[in-house]
Amino acid sequence: MEFKRMKGLPLCVGVLMSLVVLDIAMANSMTCQQAVTTLLPCQPFLTGQVPNPTVPCCIAVAKINEEATTTQTHRDLCECLKKAAPTFGVKPEKAKVLPDLCHVSVPVPIDPSIDCQQ
Repeated sequence: MEFKRMKGLPLCVGVLMSLVVLDIAMANSMTCQQAVTTLLPCQPFLTGQVPNPTVPCCIAVAKINEEATTTQTHRDLCECLKKAAPTFGVKPEKAKVLPDLCHVSVPVPIDPSIDCQQ
């Protein structure tokens, strides 16, 4: 009888491990709020207060680029940042050159008229 109870244990452990892995994978996706918060060191450059991005700003750009590993994450972050930019007074011409100035290659151009779903 003891063997019968143990028989379902490996299945239960397997399901729990799958849920933990799924939870970790979902936790690794950057949210809109996290992206905006991460980019706060870039605000002085993006609003035209300073002529060049700072090192913390470029680290933030690289971090967001690194976190955006899927097409859907790229789309979500694109939409998020497009909507947030006017709220923070971001100058589109500054946003457009930020990745190049930080030596970060991004998969989509930074442009307020970009279609994030493509």
